[in-house]
Amino acid sequence: MTQLRKPLIAAATGERPSRRPVWFMRQAGRSLPEYREIRAGRGMLESCFDPELVAEITMQPVRRHDVDAAILFSDIVVPLKAAGIDLDIVTGTGPVIASPVRDRAAVRALPRLVPAAVGSIGHAIGAIREQLDDETALIGFAGAPFTLASYLVEGGPSRNYERTKALMHGEPDTWHELVGKLADITITFLRVQLEAGVDAVQLFDSWAGMLSLADYEHFVAPHSRRVLAEVADFGRPRIHFGVGTGELLHAMGDVGADVVGVDWRIPLDEAGRRVGGGKALQGNLDPAMLAASWDTVAASVRRIVAEGDRAVAAGAGGHIFNLGHGVLPATDPDVLTKIVELVHSL
Repeated sequence: MTQLRKPLIAAATGERPSRRPVWFMRQAGRSLPEYREIRAGRGMLESCFDPELVAEITMQPVRRHDVDAAILFSDIVVPLKAAGIDLDIVTGTGPVIASPVRDRAAVRALPRLVPAAVGSIGHAIGAIREQLDDETALIGFAGAPFTLASYLVEGGPSRNYERTKALMHGEPDTWHELVGKLADITITFLRVQLEAGVDAVQLFDSWAGMLSLADYEHFVAPHSRRVLAEVADFGRPRIHFGVGTGELLHAMGDVGADVVGVDWRIPLDEAGRRVGGGKALQGNLDPAMLAASWDTVAASVRRIVAEGDRAVAAGAGGHIFNLGHGVLPATDPDVLTKIVELVHSL
C-alpha cells in the first residue's frame, strides 16, 4: 500500500482516507500498564536512547488500540541531551536544566547536534517500521525552537515564562541567536527521523500559547518556518501543534504546516476558519473528558467528528481525530480503544 493510502497520510494531504484516522498524543506512556511494567526502574532519558525499548513502547498502543499511527516514543529534550546539554527529566517536574541559558556567552557556548548522536533513534525507527502494517503511519517529532528555548532559559517548566520573555524583549539579538541554534538542532533531529523512514513529523510548540500574536510572529515564527522548510524536501506531512494557541492558529499554519493541531478550547470548525483553507486539522477531544462516563465521552467524540466534517466541508484539507493534548496518566486505556472503534465506525 502506498504512503498516500495510509488513512493518516491521506487525511493530512487532502486525499480521501479509507476511514477517519485517529491517534492520541502520549498514547505510548503512563496510561498503559504494559508501559509502566517495561519502564520500571529505568530513567526516561535512558529509555529514549534504547532502540529496542523505544520500538516496543512505540508499538504498545498500536497493538492495544488499533490507532492509525504510531508516534515515536521520545521526548522533546532528547536532541538537547544528545547534543551535550546537561539536563535531566525529573519525575513529577519535567525537564530540568543544570545551567540555564540566560546571556549571550551561554548561548554561544551551546553545542551543535551531530546526527550520529541520535543514531539510536534511527535504529529504533527501522525496528518499528518492520512491525507496522501497511496502513499504519509512523510519526516522528521534535520540540519547536521556542519551547526548547523556554526550558533552557527558565531552567525547567514555568508558569509565567518571565525570564524567557525578558530575554526575548530585552536582548532580542541574543534571543534570535539562541532560537536559531535550537532550530539547527531541531532540523538535524527531524531529518534523522525522516531519513530513517517516518511517514510524517509533528513539531510541538507546546508553550507557544503563552505568547501574544505579535510576539509569536516576530520572535518565534521565523524560526519555526525555517525548521519546517528544511524538512519540506522529504515531501511528508508536517504537523504543528501547541496548547492554548487559539489566537495563533493562522500564524502557526502559515509557518509551513500541512496539518494544524487544535487543543480543546476551540471548536474544530471555528479552528478551520482561523487556520484558512487547504490545511488539515488534528484534534481535539479534551483529555480530561476521558474520565467521564462512556455515554458522555461518546457524545463528545460524535460532536468533534461533526465539527471536523463541517471544517472539511468549509475548505479544510482533512481531519485527523486526536485529543487536544496528551493522554493523562490516570486514563483507562479501554476508553481509548473504544474511542478508536467509535471514530472508525463513524
